[in-house]
Amino acid sequence: MRDRELDPLWRRFQARTRARIGLGRTGSALPTARLLEFQLAYAEARDAVLAAADFAAIAATLQPRASCRVRSLAPDRASYLRRPDLGRRARPDDLEALPDGPFDVVFVIADGLSARAVEAHAAAVLEILVPRLESWRIAPIVLAEQGRVALGDDIGAALHAQFAVVLIGERPGLSVPDSLGIYLTREPRVGRRDSERNCISNIHAHGLGIAAAADKLEWLMTQARHLRLTGIGLKEDAPAEVPSLAKPVDGESQPAEA
Repeated sequence: MRDRELDPLWRRFQARTRARIGLGRTGSALPTARLLEFQLAYAEARDAVLAAADFAAIAATLQPRASCRVRSLAPDRASYLRRPDLGRRARPDDLEALPDGPFDVVFVIADGLSARAVEAHAAAVLEILVPRLESWRIAPIVLAEQGRVALGDDIGAALHAQFAVVLIGERPGLSVPDSLGIYLTREPRVGRRDSERNCISNIHAHGLGIAAAADKLEWLMTQARHLRLTGIGLKEDAPAEVPSLAKPVDGESQPAEA
């Protein structure tokens, strides 16, 4: 079968995936347009990792909700990328400046590996979610510079928060440079394992939508509060359409735990 007879079939496959398939060729090389698209995607992924998040703009978007800033132990971006352990711990003086708890939940927006993701999606998720959490004592939103997921454990413990929710830029690929991940942890403290968290990932324009992510997070938070657990014990079987569940179950309001 000649190449031109395969084109309609490849177009059908291409319409169903963002993977680079059916690129064609010019002699023994890729067509110039396909090569330039690949180089652009690589540059966008690299920029997403190296760029600094505009936390001032994020704080402005979150207003009138209060926010505060925390920095990890990583002194700069290069150290952050080479030393993941430094991104998991907060500077002690920043922790001391946090407001007094206890709180039911603290939301942490961390740059992670894609500043572009948190700038584009993090505040939008919270804008939908937070008004639904009428029965929750919510800490000021923490904006975390050079942060990894586990930085939320440090912050949650300092605030005496029952739950920590970390919204963080995911490692970019060559098709999506702005994917956001969300991690939910009950009783955050230093040393928590990844198996003790629940994760919602792939939040971006071509993946899980903002509204769907907010629905999923609300459902997980409600179930975690009711069952008093997160991680592998909390099954992520939310229905396709999630109703608002953030109000107390049968009128019950869970106290925060230090």
